[in-house]
Amino acid sequence: MATVLSSAISQHKHLCGVCLAVLAAIGFSAKAILVKFSYVDSVDAVTLLTLRMLFAAPFFLLTALRYGWRRQAEPISAADHVKLLGLGLLGFYLSSLFDFIGLQFISAGLERLILFLYPTLVLLLSAILLRKPLRRRHLIALATSYAGIILVFVRQIDMQPAGLWQGAAWVFASTLTYSLYLIGTGELVKRVGAARFTTYAMLVACVATVLQFVLTHPPQLLLEVPTRVHRLAVLMALFSTVLPGFMLSASIGLIGSGRTAMIGSVGPVATLIMAYALLDEPMGWLQSVGAGLVLAGVLSLTRKSADE
Repeated sequence: MATVLSSAISQHKHLCGVCLAVLAAIGFSAKAILVKFSYVDSVDAVTLLTLRMLFAAPFFLLTALRYGWRRQAEPISAADHVKLLGLGLLGFYLSSLFDFIGLQFISAGLERLILFLYPTLVLLLSAILLRKPLRRRHLIALATSYAGIILVFVRQIDMQPAGLWQGAAWVFASTLTYSLYLIGTGELVKRVGAARFTTYAMLVACVATVLQFVLTHPPQLLLEVPTRVHRLAVLMALFSTVLPGFMLSASIGLIGSGRTAMIGSVGPVATLIMAYALLDEPMGWLQSVGAGLVLAGVLSLTRKSADE
């Protein structure tokens, strides 16, 4: 009886973990759609990012205070505080800023596919910086992923040549900074805890974003943007930032980081479908094949990483 009950509880946890991972992936993917809708009102990237961070900050602040009130929470050393500051600026401030700038020029579908390349960059950077060997299967996965991006990119050149290279470069820079952030987390996440680490790093990004806005824009601009942009920024903060972040952490706790990462592959697919349905972005056979190659290459890397 105890074995049956334990098995049922385990299956329930696994199902909850899978559902949370799927919802998190869809939530993160919806961000590009909401950004594209916001740009219709001619708001710039820094202003939109600032609104998103301001609406998300109270939730992360409350979470940070909760960790501060918990007596059993391990104190964070001065050295770890410095690392948290640097990684927050790299992974959530610069990466988000570059992504928002890039979305001014390229489609939401292409943006999500480029962002989804981050496991390949982590692999390459680990080989360069940490001297980790590249095996034959790694090279095949890399070739498959980037062949897919080239197919999608070639099609985009035919449809939207203006600003395409610039936008793709910005989003690739976002992917690169996020990959560097992932490499730098390592032991720090184990010491601090994934949810706690993400909370503090996001607060660092919120402060940095607001400082940039204050130094480059008149503060009253935040009140002058259309009400529609405020509503979209609230949706972005809640359903594409705060909730997916916590759901992702909970999913990792229930089914592990490897399985959660593999389930995250629904993200680009969700973005392509939403972009097709809501933004009228074309989704021809060439884009579909290219997206499939990207997903196949990245998934092969993720699956191996989960098994190893």
